[in-house]
Amino acid sequence: MNKKSDKNNIYEESLEKQKANYSPLTPLSFISRAAKVYGDKTAVIHGDREYTWLDTYNRSKRLASALNKIGIGEGDTVAFMGSNTPELYEAHFGVPMSGAVLNALNIRLDAKTIAYILDHGEAKVLFTDREFSETIKDALKIASVKPTVIDVDDVLAPPGDLLGKHDYEAFIDTGVSDYHWAMPSDEWNAISLNYTSGTTGNPKGVVYHHRGAYMNAIGDILSWNMSQSPIYLWTLPMFHCNGWCFPWVIAAMGGTNICLRNINAKEIYEAIDLYRVDHMCGAPIVLGMILNAPDDEKNSFSHTVKIMTAGAPPPASIIQGMESSGFNITHTYGLTETYGPSTVCAWRDEWNEQSIEEQAVLKARQGVEYPVLESLSVRNPETMEPVPSDGLTMGEVMMRGNNVMKGYLKNNEATEEAFTGGYFHSGDLGVMHPNGYIELKDRSKDIIISGGENISSIEIENTLYSHPQIIGAAVVAKSDEKWGETPCAFVELREGAATITEDEIIDYCRNNMAHFKCPKNVVFGPLPKTSTGKIQKFLLRKEAEKF
Repeated sequence: MNKKSDKNNIYEESLEKQKANYSPLTPLSFISRAAKVYGDKTAVIHGDREYTWLDTYNRSKRLASALNKIGIGEGDTVAFMGSNTPELYEAHFGVPMSGAVLNALNIRLDAKTIAYILDHGEAKVLFTDREFSETIKDALKIASVKPTVIDVDDVLAPPGDLLGKHDYEAFIDTGVSDYHWAMPSDEWNAISLNYTSGTTGNPKGVVYHHRGAYMNAIGDILSWNMSQSPIYLWTLPMFHCNGWCFPWVIAAMGGTNICLRNINAKEIYEAIDLYRVDHMCGAPIVLGMILNAPDDEKNSFSHTVKIMTAGAPPPASIIQGMESSGFNITHTYGLTETYGPSTVCAWRDEWNEQSIEEQAVLKARQGVEYPVLESLSVRNPETMEPVPSDGLTMGEVMMRGNNVMKGYLKNNEATEEAFTGGYFHSGDLGVMHPNGYIELKDRSKDIIISGGENISSIEIENTLYSHPQIIGAAVVAKSDEKWGETPCAFVELREGAATITEDEIIDYCRNNMAHFKCPKNVVFGPLPKTSTGKIQKFLLRKEAEKF
């Protein structure tokens, strides 16, 4: 169909965008509305601290104002090392209100990786919770940047040093609550920076824009059929893809955020009972923790708690057990590059006729695209042709739409590669079922998803290869009831090498990388290889399941 030129299009005549009919999409609009509509309603609870929506809005504005006073604005990066606390929640609004970009750091990373992220993101300010002061002290010694350090002195935090010139409360006291923050000049402006797990070297910086954050928040609401004023328990780290955009979701819905510093079954059950929590998110490990908690840690409750889970598909037995215990499970799938969840296993009425066991199997699928995702597809990455919808033919899972990242910070080559053919290439292999639901089958990037954390097998292998007695190493995922997956290492020792134990190798890894990334099992012996010397990981995956 031929397109008419604009001059011949009657719908383009004197119908331009203007202030009265257009504004850039941004999730910042959610909190200003929440302050107006739900001003006296409780927005955030953390121990003995409670803030209303008006309080939270004013505190966020004071944070933005204080940042501006020290010269922080558009194009600057503000890093935040912290647990799920009111301060990190406020940063999701206050930092972008100032024009800056929020970089919420993974609290489980080692000092070397934190230093790299601070340098790569060119952090101008670093908020840090005293619980993580030792890691931050070491990171700042390594890093080239010298950000302004501001402490978060949370009364519920374990002991730790204060490293900055100010603490958070003193800092925001330098700002003003009547600060007139500006909407982004363009919805394409960056709102946050998140880092991948570094599958092939250093982690990559994933840049989110205001439009994508707004759209994915709306997608969360619609896909979860979320009701007004939810009581949301923060079992998901806010640093994970900005809490899958849920800081902005809860503001949009005028809900209540229940902050939880320590993620354990006892405190989860207590919060559900005390606050009548009705929504929470987390990796499959959280489901297992809740289900398998000792009876004396469980509190009874009569209402239904909705749980959104993502990561490695939870075992059907876990889903079945949770459904029988008062929880309703929604399984989603996504990546850092897609603002967290971008597909959902949308429930179909006809599945109600299935047995509980069959329903659990169906719920473990990754599902269909979010309402705000333009396209979800399984394609041959070489030809870019869709694979048959037969539930058998594998291809690469690909996405396209508003909730795909802007790109990788300062890495044009990686961005272009990820967007080849007009789709974002996930690196995950899956099948398309006849009903249009996708199901993951393997990971072409050798990512291990353990307890909701992405772990690079390559990173572990590089550490193993640095051991003087190891000549060959390969790491694969091993199924685990608790963690979803754990790293299993296969190592080949040098001829004549001294005797070395499994524990010694694990300790070596723990001394050279973040503890959560270390292998849980080590198997000794020659590695199976092709005629060209390539390690046959598909054989090792089968072997790993025996241990």
